Amino acid sequence: MGMFDSFNIAATGLTAQRLRMDLISNNIANATTTRTPGGGPYARKRAIFAPVNIRPSYKSPLVPERIEHGVGRGVRVVKIERDKSPFRLVYDPAHPDAIKIGPKKGYVEMPNVNVVSEMTDLISASRSYEANIMMVNNAKAMYNKALEIGRNIG
Repeated sequence: MGMFDSFNIAATGLTAQRLRMDLISNNIANATTTRTPGGGPYARKRAIFAPVNIRPSYKSPLVPERIEHGVGRGVRVVKIERDKSPFRLVYDPAHPDAIKIGPKKGYVEMPNVNVVSEMTDLISASRSYEANIMMVNNAKAMYNKALEIGRNIG
């Protein structure tokens, strides 16, 4: 593992969790949006993560063969997926987006966003973000200490 790999791994986590927090914030902001430009109510969105699999092009001859390089070097967002769960139906015949005919007459299709679960996900993403920041700070402190030890020896 190179000297700055820990920073790069933590940076991928920071980027992914920041995107996740942005999506959650967008979901909460649109929890009552019944009409979107595409038509219909807002659909909840979520990020799908996958590990980063990078194989380095150079392998030092000093590193033993049994030590694996580059697999699991962080996380990346594979895609942003629309939640397929059904929309909530709320009876409000006075609403401009209420269904006009059929057995669901008077009902309004509301977004499939549960604010309580979104807040729970937001706390989880925030804690993951904080953990990655702690990783960066600890690696920085460790490298500074190593430099300090090197200065005292010389």
